[in-house]
Amino acid sequence: MTDYTPFDADIRRVAHLMADAARSVILPFFRSASLSADNKLSDGFDPVTEADRAAERAMREILARERPKDGILGEEYGENAGTSGLTWVLDPIDGTRGFLSGTPTWGVLIAVSDATGPFYGIIDQPYIGERFEGAPDGASMTGPHGACMLSTMSARDLSEAIIFTTFPEVGTSQDGAGFHAVARKARLTRYGMDCYAYALVAAGQVDLVIEAGLNPYDIQGPIAVIQAAGGIVTDWQGGPAHAGGRAVAAANRAIHAQALAILKEY
Repeated sequence: MTDYTPFDADIRRVAHLMADAARSVILPFFRSASLSADNKLSDGFDPVTEADRAAERAMREILARERPKDGILGEEYGENAGTSGLTWVLDPIDGTRGFLSGTPTWGVLIAVSDATGPFYGIIDQPYIGERFEGAPDGASMTGPHGACMLSTMSARDLSEAIIFTTFPEVGTSQDGAGFHAVARKARLTRYGMDCYAYALVAAGQVDLVIEAGLNPYDIQGPIAVIQAAGGIVTDWQGGPAHAGGRAVAAANRAIHAQALAILKEY
């Protein structure tokens, strides 16, 4: 038994408080001449900025005050066990490379998960002012054009599809081979959108996002938003993707099946 119902208005209320707090902390750093980054890797480049750290601290402070029994898994400060059976999964800036580059394709990711995976999520793009939300009662967004419900794209053949991934190499050489095998059959391939690509799947603009080497905090928010909008997110074998690794996010089951038939070979 958990202390909370599987979904209630308090989850939504607190999630929006957290997204608002992250926005206010992050935006002063964006496109700032003084912005600098530390590298998490000794071989390669995995940046983290004070904006990442400050945003996660701000969200954790809200959870400590509003929902102290829930667990937390965050990119910058790790895991804190809870007692409620619910875990908030946080990526304060998904797409820090894009953040450093000044592109408005990064976002704040928030998910709430139980033992079966994420059932509520937010993808927030503070600079554009767009917020995508997925919950058991549906998916919606707010932005410069106001508010609307979200619905993924209707089924069409892979030959007509738009497909996204963040890095051209995708992951390992085998991961890359799998992605490019699907991409060769698609109409349009785009790169470098980070979490914003997943938001576009939920918004009915994109058919597929295929990635590898993910962490739970990279994918759980997008899973909740896309599934609430009518899409599907799995690993490359068709199983759960919320633990990270390889993921394919699809607008509908038909195009998911076409992509999976290729990816399963890799």
